[in-house]
Amino acid sequence: MNSAFDDLYTANADYAAGFGHTGLKPVAARGLALVTCMDSRIDPLPALGLQTGDAKILRNAGGRVTDEVLRTLVLAAYLLEVDRVLVMPHTRCKMASVSGDAEVHDLIEREHGVDTRSLAFGADNDQMGALRRDVERIRHHPLLPRELPVAGVVYDVDTGRIEPADV
Repeated sequence: MNSAFDDLYTANADYAAGFGHTGLKPVAARGLALVTCMDSRIDPLPALGLQTGDAKILRNAGGRVTDEVLRTLVLAAYLLEVDRVLVMPHTRCKMASVSGDAEVHDLIEREHGVDTRSLAFGADNDQMGALRRDVERIRHHPLLPRELPVAGVVYDVDTGRIEPADV
């Protein structure tokens, strides 16, 4: 085993010793799919009053609705009892602090010498506009149920509060 992960292996052994989630069904018990950012300042379950098993959590840089997120939402809606979707980007997000992907590519190449132009990051400094477009992508996806409720909120990493967005 790689020693860079020893702390995680030890922590998992402690966690598994008191594991209490045996028998949970693989569905979203509260019918929620949450699309949010990978930012480690976000602890989505307690932030929304949820428990393990209540929701399907989809995380990526910026909390963007990508083709992969849409594919996963289709599966979740039809096979995992998801009946509502919340899209939750956050304040002080790196992906919303730059003008777009070109700036991210330039920054990575300048600071690390790696050309990432083959990747789409979805960076957009118009966070509300991006949220609006992401919510609309879900609402109008031809394979998702027409009646699927979709909402957007912004999570404040400094207060823990969510602010519903008019989307």
